[in-house]
Amino acid sequence: MDTLTRNRLDSLLREFEDLKPHLIGYPCNQDFDYSELLPFLSYCANNVGDPFHDSNFLSNTHEMEREVIGLFADMMRLPRDDAWGYVTSGGTEGNMYGLYIGREMFPDGIVYFSQDTHYSVVKIMRVLKARNIMIKSLDSGEIDYDDLHESIRINRDVPVIFMANIGTTMKGAIDDVGKVRDILDDLAITNYYIHADAALSGMILPFVDDPQPFGFDAGFDSVAVSGHKMVGSPIPCGVALTRSDYVGRIARSIEYVGVLDTTLTGSRNAITPLMLWYAFQQRGLDGFREIVNECLDVAEYAVARFNDSGIPAWRNRNSVTVVFPRPSDDVVRKWQLAPYEDIAHLITMPHVKRETIDMVVDDCIEDQNNRSAAG
Repeated sequence: MDTLTRNRLDSLLREFEDLKPHLIGYPCNQDFDYSELLPFLSYCANNVGDPFHDSNFLSNTHEMEREVIGLFADMMRLPRDDAWGYVTSGGTEGNMYGLYIGREMFPDGIVYFSQDTHYSVVKIMRVLKARNIMIKSLDSGEIDYDDLHESIRINRDVPVIFMANIGTTMKGAIDDVGKVRDILDDLAITNYYIHADAALSGMILPFVDDPQPFGFDAGFDSVAVSGHKMVGSPIPCGVALTRSDYVGRIARSIEYVGVLDTTLTGSRNAITPLMLWYAFQQRGLDGFREIVNECLDVAEYAVARFNDSGIPAWRNRNSVTVVFPRPSDDVVRKWQLAPYEDIAHLITMPHVKRETIDMVVDDCIEDQNNRSAAG
């Protein structure tokens, strides 16, 4: 390796190392160790096609991927003999897959989602060319159920494809699927499909004592959960889950690779399923329960620390997302906070400790005092 290349790599590595403890505004867990998997980077592995069928491309991790799908099916309360899924490139692909299934089941359906839904949904609507209506949100970030009721009532002759937020991007709000199903019952809607974006909270609610409805037993038809968030991964990834009967509507047999084509992509990452599998081997469900409870405790500590310092902060129930007034751009950049209009948030991922919260709050106090002094 020549000196210039070595220097550039060293410089980038130092930058990543410096930034790591200051990543608190985005839900990316930095607390992981996959060094045992480094030897697998010497091979061209490819999880082409359906993970539940054999492929002509033998260097794959389909077996581990199936185990990962089984674990997530258990957490999402979907019987394994009824479950189908695959490891995706992240939340956007998982949401696109769920809405794709819904659109294939109801080609003339209207997709309903709240204004607090992840920004990628608008892009997904364009790609799928699906009719859609954005619904207002409550101050908490939940969908406005009255607005949803009225919008569906006006279009009650059209099938409903509903995208539920199980933890909104900015406020960590959870849409009440029970209330949504009550609306559908009240309007006698029988043709509907419910997809859940559970990118972050899908790895939180299974581990708390009093969760909001979040699984297939609550009425979901598909769920997307991220892998690089609470689980932790150096490569963005996630899991798309649905019922195996639904997948038959889109499956095609591809002779070239000797496998069913049931996913959105052809060639798929074989390393991320291996990482997710290894993470569960390392920590187990009990380990993740401890991690989640600690993250929630740190979030509660952050709310108290802000409020005790005169800075109003809050979080939704069972959420690790702490919302507070937007500080200066310098503070936002230093801590990689996520700002939106007049608010910002931090997310207490496993690598975010109480000491980190103290430093952030101190910076916000100093920032507030400086702005007050400037008049």
